[in-house]
Amino acid sequence: MVYDLEKENKEIQYRYKDLISNTYRTLDEEQNKLIRKAFDIALDAHKDQRRKTGEPYIYHPIEVAKIVANEIGLGATSIACALLHDVIEDSEYTYEDIKKIFGQKIADIVNGLTKISVMNHQNISVQSENYRKLLLTLSEDFRVILIKIADRLHNMRTLESMRDDKQKKIASETVYIYAPLAHRLGLYNIKSELEDLSLKYNNPDVYYDIANKLELAKDNREKYVEEFKKEVSEQLKEEHLNFTIKGRAKAINSIYRKMLKQNVPFEEVFDNYAIRIIYKSDAKNEKFIAWKIYSIVTDLYHSNPQRMRDWITNPRSTGYESLHLTVLGPDKKWIEVQIRSERMDEIAEKGVAAHYKYKEGFKQNSDDRNFEQWVSQIREVIEQQQNLSTTELLDNIKLNLYSKEVFVFTPKGEIKILPVGSTALDFAFSVHTDLGMKCLGAKINGKLVPISYVLQNGDQIDILSSQNQKPKQDWLDIVITYKEKSIIEKMTKAVKKQALGRGLSALLKDPENDIKSVEDKNADKVVGNIIELDIESIEINPFQPRTNFNEETLQELDKSIKELSVIKPI
Repeated sequence: MVYDLEKENKEIQYRYKDLISNTYRTLDEEQNKLIRKAFDIALDAHKDQRRKTGEPYIYHPIEVAKIVANEIGLGATSIACALLHDVIEDSEYTYEDIKKIFGQKIADIVNGLTKISVMNHQNISVQSENYRKLLLTLSEDFRVILIKIADRLHNMRTLESMRDDKQKKIASETVYIYAPLAHRLGLYNIKSELEDLSLKYNNPDVYYDIANKLELAKDNREKYVEEFKKEVSEQLKEEHLNFTIKGRAKAINSIYRKMLKQNVPFEEVFDNYAIRIIYKSDAKNEKFIAWKIYSIVTDLYHSNPQRMRDWITNPRSTGYESLHLTVLGPDKKWIEVQIRSERMDEIAEKGVAAHYKYKEGFKQNSDDRNFEQWVSQIREVIEQQQNLSTTELLDNIKLNLYSKEVFVFTPKGEIKILPVGSTALDFAFSVHTDLGMKCLGAKINGKLVPISYVLQNGDQIDILSSQNQKPKQDWLDIVITYKEKSIIEKMTKAVKKQALGRGLSALLKDPENDIKSVEDKNADKVVGNIIELDIESIEINPFQPRTNFNEETLQELDKSIKELSVIKPI
């Protein structure tokens, strides 16, 4: 095939200029030089390479860099790394070359991207070790994962050039891994697009059916939004507020999930679009103005209190802040309204990147700590679960990534954020592992409850503990987070070993050969053998002059076996 190289070179330069002129952050001269140097190296590295579409390969890193620069909103270092993200893997440039040209920081990020780009997989099963590497990069430099998400987004946008089986494979992996990661990093727009594109390839009939119905309803939707804007704007202007009002259809995948959950057709999903009111404010008046707008909207339209969400008083652990309410708007149709400041809107759009931009100037609550704590927990889980199967690893991390949250209070009034469905025992472990191990029960709002009590928003929790308490096997059914499950499993195994050791010591009656514990792999087998024996008729080996078991021995053995909760007591 003959290519028009002159035309392609012009297109490459045009795309590069578009990249540097549309960045979320303002770049100085030095930063522009860094990006240009990265572009030149990438151009050289990929000069003889083409994508499956036939386009020059350099188009891909430029488009990934655009997503990083504009849609995610990262700075010059990340933009440079996005341009270079395939250089080590696909060219003769090495890690040492990149380190020599750009320094260790950029070389490490590019190397991190290279490591996780070799994730070979079958269906949605990903090589365990590579998936661990992918997630561990979060606590090393979260820019690696953000650039990887941008890389995946561009690949999804251009997936039509791939074979059908490849499309489905990549789409499945995307919705299973990358969309939850984007969600947890606060990149809600990207998360929605990844989910929609995955649905497009995994279930095209459903995707196009909903997309066509949204398009048919577009004129009515725009008319409805304009009517809402007119009525609300008049009231907001009277209060001298500086604001904008936007209307948008909800994501196709989001609508599809509602159809499945409510078991209704598209026409009966009553809030398939939303209105966003974004206002200007300084830090001091931010909350006050949000509630003022809330009051104006609810004076105009009847609201559904059960669908009210206050993410301003208690931001999500991603840093997301907004008031969500559902009102019976013009023509008596339900519609979701989101109220947020310009700062909150940037955080909602750009996630972690914008969150760190606003470290200065606004009073921070626990948002930074919540994100960093989550990163730390993910790392702990992965490092502890070296022998976990791929499927278990994906399922458990995905659960932690996607879980919604419940807000509860310590006795001193400090807020703790836990996944919805968490129990009093989960709370105890979240305060401290030792407190979890010794947990007997809890007082919720002054009332005694068992450790299995499921936490509700606003609960104040005081944990009751005892030095004599030990973790039980059935606790694994009470806690919901994988970190706690792994700790309990480890401790119950230790208790099991000790108990079995005491039982066998009593059985052998040999003070010089006291058995403290047994190996895990032998424990169940030995216990099974003990139980199968008719203990009262056991005779001591005639070659070893001993007597039958006395009552004390049997009681000791009975006690030790009862401690093994997987076995019926004797």
